[in-house]
Amino acid sequence: MTVNLVEERVGVREVVHFGVVGGSGVVVNFAVFNVLLHGLAWRAMVATALAGLVAMGTNYLGFRFFAYRDRDARTHQQIVLFFVFSAICVAMESGLFYVGYHGLGLHGPLESNAVKAVSIVLASAFRFLVYRTWVFQQEGS
Repeated sequence: MTVNLVEERVGVREVVHFGVVGGSGVVVNFAVFNVLLHGLAWRAMVATALAGLVAMGTNYLGFRFFAYRDRDARTHQQIVLFFVFSAICVAMESGLFYVGYHGLGLHGPLESNAVKAVSIVLASAFRFLVYRTWVFQQEGS
């Protein structure tokens, strides 16, 4: 019974830490996106992809040194896996954003941010699974 309680606490803590780092990455993603798209009038797809890439870098630092600091530090392999999976997620986000922005014509500031939010949420489910399973593995896995 005690082991299950400890495992449950570790699982909850992991989700909370993932949420904190992911949440800060979302803030960075939206800030860069809005500055580029609505502030500097860059093209929508460039703005969303670049925002995702900037957030990817800040997220790596947060995951490595906060959320998963207790996991193996396989630096080279870990960095490669993180950026490969993150690039897949940025491509997923960008594809979903393209559908909403161009396909559905959701161009205004509110609409484009809503489309951006949905794309981030959907890609984040994939992120959580691959980061915890392959990128930041438990010691001895």
